[in-house]
Amino acid sequence: MNKWQVLFSVIFISSGLTSFSQNSKLPPPRISGSLQSDVQYLITDTIIGATAPRERILSNTFLQVTYDQGPFSAGLRYEAYLNPVLGFDERYEGQGIPYRFFSYQGDRLDLTIGNIYDQFGNGLIFRAYQEWNLGIDNSIDGIHLRFRPRKGLEVKGILGTQRKFFDRSESIIRGADIEASLNELFPKFMGEKINLSIGGSVLNRFLEDTDVVLQLPENVSAVSGRAKLYVGNFIFNGEYAYKINDPFGLNNFVYNPGHAFFFNASYSRKGLGIDFNLKRIDNFDFRSERNISLQELTLNFLPPGTKIQTYRLPTLYPYATQFNGELGFQATLYYKIPRKTPLGGKYGTKIQVNFSRYHAPDTTFIEPNFRYETNLLGDPQNLYFQDFNIEINRRWTKKFRTIFTYIWLNYNKDIIEFGTPAAGFGIVESHIFVLEGQYKINKKLAFRSEIQHMGTQQDLGSWAMVLGELSVSPNWYFTLFDEYNYGNPDPALRIHYYNASVAYAFGSNRIGISYSRQRRGLLCVGGICREVPASNGLNMTLTSTW
Repeated sequence: MNKWQVLFSVIFISSGLTSFSQNSKLPPPRISGSLQSDVQYLITDTIIGATAPRERILSNTFLQVTYDQGPFSAGLRYEAYLNPVLGFDERYEGQGIPYRFFSYQGDRLDLTIGNIYDQFGNGLIFRAYQEWNLGIDNSIDGIHLRFRPRKGLEVKGILGTQRKFFDRSESIIRGADIEASLNELFPKFMGEKINLSIGGSVLNRFLEDTDVVLQLPENVSAVSGRAKLYVGNFIFNGEYAYKINDPFGLNNFVYNPGHAFFFNASYSRKGLGIDFNLKRIDNFDFRSERNISLQELTLNFLPPGTKIQTYRLPTLYPYATQFNGELGFQATLYYKIPRKTPLGGKYGTKIQVNFSRYHAPDTTFIEPNFRYETNLLGDPQNLYFQDFNIEINRRWTKKFRTIFTYIWLNYNKDIIEFGTPAAGFGIVESHIFVLEGQYKINKKLAFRSEIQHMGTQQDLGSWAMVLGELSVSPNWYFTLFDEYNYGNPDPALRIHYYNASVAYAFGSNRIGISYSRQRRGLLCVGGICREVPASNGLNMTLTSTW
């Protein structure tokens, strides 16, 4: 179905619903939408290794329109990559309507036909989602059913194919999920102090075996079971998943089955919070095709299990989930020192302490490149990632606040960025200090500043950064920052990476323009990363919702 057929189909459905509503009790129709356009004008910068593309101007544009009327809704999204902005997969090049849907939501049954976003449980075996900044859209194009036979019980089913840029994958995806809230199903038996829900999922991928050397399974299935328990101030959430053998390029064609385990426990009360999560992954990369690379055609989502950094210098070395194998944990303590105490001050002081560590599995191949044995605890000596964070957030007056952050980071660049210990970079150890200040000048003016420093003797050496941001409510935002790689071992590469930007917001619209020299590195969102090349030039972003 081409883009014009899709457009006319949605218009036809919308017209039919409008006509139907005139002779029924349906509420008036409502049309909503959103627009985002990112444009880059790039120039060559030989100092940082940035080369201007032949067309000089690159752009990504998304326009989504949704029609809602009572239990019915329909929508589509137009996308144009002319050509894709730097760092996006070139196979996005072109334009079309790759996303469209029609859905009905009833009291007990929901039905969607078209493109689907959903996940089963924590996403260990299935998660269809989109992330614009990473160029990820792995929606399922097909049928989605959601059935609630009684209060506290829900069954879901999917059937379709996965989006592949402007095409669809060659496989067929089938899955089902069931979740039960025992408190709603058996209120007298469970009582009020305990809240327990349990669930299970299954996902199957059918893909024809075309390999002339190996015998590959055409039907690959994964199953999972989960439980979530609330007891007083405690919450426990755990899920285990199993996948049959699925040899393909990214797992080195091993025939081992896959295992994934995720557990989270948290405790909270006024002024105190504790969170702990544990994750073990063994050969659990699940894709809708075999001959793929990077983040293409992922069917599942494995939570990163580390602190998501928002300051720029720590994002030089972000952790990306290792689908072929990893074992680790994260622990976080949140504490607020009470107000009007010597340490808490007049307004109280918030402290957050976080520690995470991930290391490699311990594997021994029993048949070269086909099967291996592994132990439960992995190889703690083979470190992938470790970080320690402490953040102190204190308001000094009604107008002035500071946030101090210290990060001790150990990053296995060989594994995380290149997938092999032979890359030759080793462990990058760094100490990062960040001081952020926020000052509200008056009702309209506010100023925010950051001073960051990263000290390391490995890789690119030490960095420093300063940032200033002025906001003029409710419309204007001005930002300046400079990252300086002053400790680079090569004096010729001790470079300033600067950025100047201005944004104007009016209503639900926002337009921003910036000039920047962008360093090469990884851009990560939720443990999923893509490579961002070095660049120099102008950037413009326009967003609008209605």
